[in-house]
Amino acid sequence: MIQGNSTEVTEFFLLGFGAQHRFRYALFIVFLVIYVTSMVGNIGMILLIKTDSRLRTPMYFFLQHLAFVDICYTSAITPKMLQNFIVENISISFRGCVTQLLVYATFATSDCYLLAAMAVDRYVAICNPLHYPIVMSQRACIHLVVGSYIVGSINASVHTGFTFSLSFCNSNAINHFFCDVPPILALSCSNTDINIMLLAVFVGFNLMFTVLVVVFSYTYIIATILKMSSATGRKKAFSTCASHLTAVTIFYGTLSYMYLQPHSNKFQETMKVASVCYGVVIPMLNPLIYSLRNKEVKEALKVMGKKF
Repeated sequence: MIQGNSTEVTEFFLLGFGAQHRFRYALFIVFLVIYVTSMVGNIGMILLIKTDSRLRTPMYFFLQHLAFVDICYTSAITPKMLQNFIVENISISFRGCVTQLLVYATFATSDCYLLAAMAVDRYVAICNPLHYPIVMSQRACIHLVVGSYIVGSINASVHTGFTFSLSFCNSNAINHFFCDVPPILALSCSNTDINIMLLAVFVGFNLMFTVLVVVFSYTYIIATILKMSSATGRKKAFSTCASHLTAVTIFYGTLSYMYLQPHSNKFQETMKVASVCYGVVIPMLNPLIYSLRNKEVKEALKVMGKKF
């Protein structure tokens, strides 16, 4: 790719946080602990589901892939962020930046669709339990998961391709801690109208579609639970979707904060904080939420604990 001044872009510099240099060792320790906890929690969740026969249900099939997706998209950005806390050279190669954006966008988008698929699973389980084995068959679950990955790949490929086809002659210093579309577009001296339109259309569609699926699913779920005559039945039905509802609330709450807040002088720094929550903290929280609030997972952990 050639710039307007005919020099080829070979690397970018990730500026990170405003106070990064003053607190870099403290930040390194904090995010290292978060990242290690995230890896241990999500890998542990995958292994637990694979080894415990009681967890061979559609809900845990989706949860297994959610853990895998969390591992992938946090690993796309966190190791480089940790490295930049303790080294003077904060550069990332052009190819490294392309790869980082492609991997992050693929799995972050897939995360949205997996959460929506899990909402549909809970809807069928509670509102239509007699047809649950037929509707949520292994074939249907595989299609939903593969569809999530395909949509994520298409979304990421479009944004990555259009973003890095631009010319960069303003600067090569990215005002972020990883390669994300908006801060990269800010560096371009090309016309970015198409990129901004694609960003608005794709992000808007992905968010609106998955949010609507979740909202409609839980609207019917809540209505069905309220109609149950037994208090025990209502409690049991709600407990089966409490973990997912908590994860969805945190996930979409963070995204809403990122995209719906008004622009201000501290907008860039606020976006970085929101991105940390979305890309680093949430992948750590998901296995904790599903293990602490889920009776079946807790029982499976007890059984595994007794074996060791």
